[in-house]
Amino acid sequence: MVLDRVKEMLADRLGLEADEITEESKFSDLGLDSLDMAEMLMDADAEFGVTLEADADTNTVGALVAKIEALQNA
Repeated sequence: MVLDRVKEMLADRLGLEADEITEESKFSDLGLDSLDMAEMLMDADAEFGVTLEADADTNTVGALVAKIEALQNA
């Protein structure tokens, strides 16, 4: 499941427990800066076989998951 894997990836990067991260979690609230976000998107590209670009609409875990799932189903 995409959500679970994204949560694991974020938890590993941030030193958190995956269950501390929800779909509503904002990346800024988790402590990700723009460089961290760029690296996270590159990791997600490789993990899920999609090409993601940073944009203002992708500011929560749920928004990122939705974007990944939409690209996988395109």
